[in-house]
Amino acid sequence: MNHVPDELPGAELVAAGIEDLRRGEFTVEALLVTVGAHRLREAGLSVPDAPGWPPEPEHALYEAIGSSGAGDAHARYNALIRRLVSLERALERRSSPSQGRP
Repeated sequence: MNHVPDELPGAELVAAGIEDLRRGEFTVEALLVTVGAHRLREAGLSVPDAPGWPPEPEHALYEAIGSSGAGDAHARYNALIRRLVSLERALERRSSPSQGRP
């Protein structure tokens, strides 16, 4: 899947992050995508590799949020991770066979 479905929670963040990764841009959105890259790929999204990027994207994401002057970095980090997890779960539900249906 090359397109993040617009109706899913956090779709705009992940779509922007994937585009930033393709361009090699080190952004909060791109770091967020690298945090969830494994699950996003398993759910069918085409997530570019990020060679040379921090081996611990969670820490790099937190630092990027803190240096952006976005206020409470901890709250912003947690909000972004919650949106990422919501999107991952929604994608997984779409790609898994329906439970209990013939």
